[in-house]
Amino acid sequence: GGKEESSAAENALRVPHGKAGERCSVLYSAGQFFFEYLVVVSLRKTSDGRYEPKITYQFPKRENLLKGQKEEEERLLQAIPLFCFPDGNNWAPVTDFTSETFSFVLTNVDGSRKIGYCRRLLPSGRGDRLPEVFCIISCLGCFGLFSKILDEVEKRRQISMAVIYPFMQGLRESPFPAPGKTVTIKSFIPESGTELIELTRPVDAHLEHVEFQALLQRLSPHLILHIFASAVLERRLIFLAEELSVLSQCIHAVAALLYPFTWAHTYIPVVPECLLDTVCCPTPFMVGIQMRHLERVLDQPMEEALMVDLCEGKILRAVGDEEEILPIKLQNEMLMSLNRHNNNNNVHTSEQVNALVSEAFVQFFVRMVGHYASHIKWSKNGSGTFQERAFCKAIASKTNRKFVKKFVKTNMFSLFIEEAEKSRIPQEAYFQQKITEYHEQKKHRR
Repeated sequence: GGKEESSAAENALRVPHGKAGERCSVLYSAGQFFFEYLVVVSLRKTSDGRYEPKITYQFPKRENLLKGQKEEEERLLQAIPLFCFPDGNNWAPVTDFTSETFSFVLTNVDGSRKIGYCRRLLPSGRGDRLPEVFCIISCLGCFGLFSKILDEVEKRRQISMAVIYPFMQGLRESPFPAPGKTVTIKSFIPESGTELIELTRPVDAHLEHVEFQALLQRLSPHLILHIFASAVLERRLIFLAEELSVLSQCIHAVAALLYPFTWAHTYIPVVPECLLDTVCCPTPFMVGIQMRHLERVLDQPMEEALMVDLCEGKILRAVGDEEEILPIKLQNEMLMSLNRHNNNNNVHTSEQVNALVSEAFVQFFVRMVGHYASHIKWSKNGSGTFQERAFCKAIASKTNRKFVKKFVKTNMFSLFIEEAEKSRIPQEAYFQQKITEYHEQKKHRR
């Protein structure tokens, strides 16, 4: 079924190139459903003795769907098993297996994205068993929160599948909390009675999607800046690691460094084996590939790409100019703040790490393009037009201007400006706040 499998996955992964509204799939309003589906993907033996991932449980079952919705749902459900077992069909029953957490992203035809949060675990029992994957499909990006939900699912799985259903039902009936708020879910477990589970959403919504610690543990600040420089110019990026959790955490962290901009091209944190030829794409992509497929990837006819080994913390292939993309003065300042974080042993919580790392990159964009709003010309009917030439000209430093002239040509900048031209009320409140702070500080210095 290789051919059918890969076309199912490709269908679910049709990536639009720079559609307006890409942003809205990454901004989540409170009060939405927590999730669309919980599916269980199990391995089933095929006639040739190999194992094939299949959906064996789905909650909720959908009835009364319109024709278009039904087709989209079928496409989604066909693709999920591949991403739950992206590492191919070579499985064998085992008695021992360390459960792992990872995620994947599916892009719909309209540019909206769905995230699959996965926990791969060994069901309780005696003797040799096969791992199965519990996968929650949601439009909401909040890894910490869903990881906690998967802890609860795993705890219940060890008792019985029947205990999972009421918990997920309770979750489905609860509204997604606003940033900084908590939702409490009542859940009954036989033997233990009723439990109250509190799920809190981080205060700073733009960082709830990310764990920068994962990146800092594996790569030097110097390499992180090379990767950031390549991502900012929308190049092709390939990350390699064996563990699915490492790939998905690190790729989400790299994409988050681009805030307030959004990666708008092919984005596959863990590429299923049958889609490895994605690396032949002439268009930009950010993909994660398991180390076992390295030889196959190197054999593909590939355009220039940055290839990063997350196991050894080194770059395997580069374009060669990564050092020169970012203006040197700002590059050094970012290096200093990343190194400061690395040497600062007092910083413990992942929230503190996220805030520190994010700050360095947000400041970069504040300094480079923070003046964008004053170069939008507003007409009487309330629509704005961005004055690109004047915007670039307003940058005093030659090296900064050289960088910005390239950056304004990217898809992510165009999408950001498209949104900004629609309304005088800025989209990204946090970014706006940082721009205001920067200008206040400048005034005081004078």
